[in-house]
Amino acid sequence: MLGTPTESHLTFSQLRHELVVLFKLRVVSLLLTAAAAGAFVAARGWPGWGNLAILLLAGLVNAGGASALNEYLERDKDALMKRTRKRPLVSGAFGGATWVPAVGIGMILAPSLLLLPFNPMLALFLFLGAFIYVVIYTIWLKPRTVLNIVIGGAAGSCAVLSGSAAINGGAAWADGGALLLALLVFLWTPIHFWSLALVYREDYARAGVPMLPVRAAPRRAAFWGLIHGLGAGISALALGLAAGLGLVYLAPVAVSTAVLWGLGIALVLDPSKPRARRLFHASNFYLLIVLVAVFVAVLL
Repeated sequence: MLGTPTESHLTFSQLRHELVVLFKLRVVSLLLTAAAAGAFVAARGWPGWGNLAILLLAGLVNAGGASALNEYLERDKDALMKRTRKRPLVSGAFGGATWVPAVGIGMILAPSLLLLPFNPMLALFLFLGAFIYVVIYTIWLKPRTVLNIVIGGAAGSCAVLSGSAAINGGAAWADGGALLLALLVFLWTPIHFWSLALVYREDYARAGVPMLPVRAAPRRAAFWGLIHGLGAGISALALGLAAGLGLVYLAPVAVSTAVLWGLGIALVLDPSKPRARRLFHASNFYLLIVLVAVFVAVLL
């Protein structure tokens, strides 16, 4: 049961908070950082204010629209989960929010259509990322298979490749550094999300979402998360070597990779909720460290 409409009682501060949640701007900010890193790697230096502004603005609108559609489509399941039951489309902060599908679809299509004549590959990756997240992941895979987040991670990879396309256009596929960064994000997604799903295992079970930690024993889920984390770490180190990023990149990434792997192994040995929560937060910091190291190394 969705909440009672309360949008007329929202203060400005509350409205801002609800919009941040609806459009998942915290998650989107990480996607935009990954997209910018893709642009830096592709440019082998500063990508230019114009390219960066177009990439970030288009990515913000596109990913925000996809996030709003995701919350609209999952609002009934969100109501069953402690982690998500305060989201605005569950609480009724925006009333019935019948405007969300039209606004979300418009936010996805507008950047791609506007960019299509000037940079078709950038338009393609923007649209593809949203399509994977909304249609492939949210509608098709998430209610049906434990592989949902594995394949859904390709949406994050599209963000990186959009950054490469902003610089290289149709040659975005040919940039080995950007491809390795996209692979890193793809492999990072399961260890990140399955550790969160271990914390909220009962939530996902109550909502009938077949996340791996719901269908498999906690230790087995942690093991498969670790396998993906090993792949993500190897990809991160390979990126430093392939793109010639040097010790400025490799030193912090090697240390943070060792920490990520250590926490992953610890979770396999003791698949408890506190350890899973620790790994979830650490995986967030891990990706951020890698991306910031990319910026610093490329600029230096």
